[in-house]
Amino acid sequence: MNSNVLRQKYLDFFKDRGHAIVPSASLLPENDPSTLFTGYGMQPMVHYLLGEKHPEGVRIADSQKCFRAMDIDDVGDNRHTTFFEMLGNWSLGDYFKAEQVPWMYEFLTSELGLDPKRLYVSVYRGNEKYGIPKDDEAVKLWQEEFKKDGIEAKAVDMAEKKGMQGGRIFYYNEKENWWSRVGVHENMPEGEPGGPDSEMFWDFGEHLQLHENSPWKDEPCHPACDCGRFLEIGNNVFMQFQKTAKGFEELKGKNIDFGGGLERLAVAVADNPDVFLCDVFTELKNKIEEIAGKKYGEKDDETRAFRVIMDHLRASVFLICDGANPSNKDQGYFTRRLIRRAVRFAYVLGVESNFTSEVAKIVIKDYKENYSELVDNQERIIDEMNKEEDKFRKTLVQGEKEFNKWTMSKISANKIIPGEVAFKLFTTYGFPIEMTEEMAQEKNMEIDMKSFEIEMKKHQDLSRTASAGKFKGGLADSSEEVTRLHTTAHLMLEAMRRVLGDHVQQKGSNITAERLRFDFSHGEKITDEQKAEIERIVNEVIEKDMPVTFTEMSVDEAKAQGATGVFESKYGEKVKVYQVGEGDDIFSKEICGGPHVTHTGEIGGKFRIAKEKSSSAGVRRVKAIIE
Repeated sequence: MNSNVLRQKYLDFFKDRGHAIVPSASLLPENDPSTLFTGYGMQPMVHYLLGEKHPEGVRIADSQKCFRAMDIDDVGDNRHTTFFEMLGNWSLGDYFKAEQVPWMYEFLTSELGLDPKRLYVSVYRGNEKYGIPKDDEAVKLWQEEFKKDGIEAKAVDMAEKKGMQGGRIFYYNEKENWWSRVGVHENMPEGEPGGPDSEMFWDFGEHLQLHENSPWKDEPCHPACDCGRFLEIGNNVFMQFQKTAKGFEELKGKNIDFGGGLERLAVAVADNPDVFLCDVFTELKNKIEEIAGKKYGEKDDETRAFRVIMDHLRASVFLICDGANPSNKDQGYFTRRLIRRAVRFAYVLGVESNFTSEVAKIVIKDYKENYSELVDNQERIIDEMNKEEDKFRKTLVQGEKEFNKWTMSKISANKIIPGEVAFKLFTTYGFPIEMTEEMAQEKNMEIDMKSFEIEMKKHQDLSRTASAGKFKGGLADSSEEVTRLHTTAHLMLEAMRRVLGDHVQQKGSNITAERLRFDFSHGEKITDEQKAEIERIVNEVIEKDMPVTFTEMSVDEAKAQGATGVFESKYGEKVKVYQVGEGDDIFSKEICGGPHVTHTGEIGGKFRIAKEKSSSAGVRRVKAIIE
């Protein structure tokens, strides 16, 4: 069973159970301030999990493409990837645990044919401090399912200290079995939804933990440990709570949010713990073997290089396709980092000439049936890959010259290259530490690795802090102030199209309670006269107190009615079209997920463009306020 078959089995399974199948959202989230990327399947669903009506109904399923930048440094083992597909199904106030648990058991055991004797489950231990009970309800539901296959599913606690204890179901704390976008309870801001979850694990065999070379052979083994024996293949989130000023309150409608990694499910079906032997990587692996003249799996350092290259270039293709061209800021910074890291690791395989675009073509070919936008953007993807690789290879040459200068100076006297020097080669010139070590050995020198690792840790800690503290994009929250400015942004976009031309499209936004920041396609600076006219149009609409309503319709109907939207993007069968005005006095129609005010007069105050500048090639940025 290859991944395409598995993906379709999942979607068909839930379609048969009344779910609308919706397409994947972009990797660059529009209205989520918590991250630069869509890193979880539920991110595009947050507004609906909080109670907003989904145009496709209360039962939704999809395969969502995801990217997790925090996993870049972990890629190289047999299970970490930065890009992956997350199979998901949601109940928006409809069914709950009693339906979801049996369905997941049926899908895993009947549809995928996984041996139930090798499936294990975790549930939430509860927390008295937050008034959230132990999830005995989920335990009973799982026990009933396992019993159908003659398996007594014993539930045990404290596995992290006591090990398996003959258990099939395991209680864990919130670190393991509580889910929200920002982690455990104390990290959740007011308004954030979350809840206990129940995860499913596949057992690859206890030999992985008991192997004589395993660092975990003397540690207690259990599904959530790191020995490599178990792999999480799915997570049922029972999203029933919302953080409030009073603590945790139940949502009006209890929700189900399931997420299961496509690649992880595929390796469970194949019963091989190496995700890079999954069929989605087969053609990539073959192409790199052809380019490098090396075989995957023969040497540890080369195997790691294969994995980094396959993962990073696959992720880069999807990121560029969705608009994250390599750059020094925001999402583009990570695309650049991925491509450069792949090129660096190619040196381990002896590849010293351009190759990334050849690998990119394989990714596009492999995924074109499910993501046709890759074909539509192929020329741009290949061009960006080539430009970035060319640029980096020139940097490598410059870095080598700098290395030779340093080694001919006082460093040569004690034959030790300070970690600070190796770190500068890494950060400034992109030299992999392995490459610096090899060059040092040629001069009978060595690197002070201890000081290098200290510098690297400082760099990583600083990067994480900066990343965590930066407001990335979209809507800061769903407050009244942010909602007012969100509607204002839509009025401004329509005004821009009237003043500047129909070519104007939204390219990104960042909206807080204080101001809106808006990126749009336009090739030149806005004149003062144009700016004044845009402000006049928006303020006129605000003063007229026009009604803001939405209608659910098909994309074709939306186009026919003249609604604006980026129609190259994928939408579901139904969309929400927000209309400003009524009757013969309609100002705009636009596809959007909301939230919006009900009348433009609610915006209040006077709209003013505070600043306008270039954001990138062909894209301008404005900051605007309501005074």
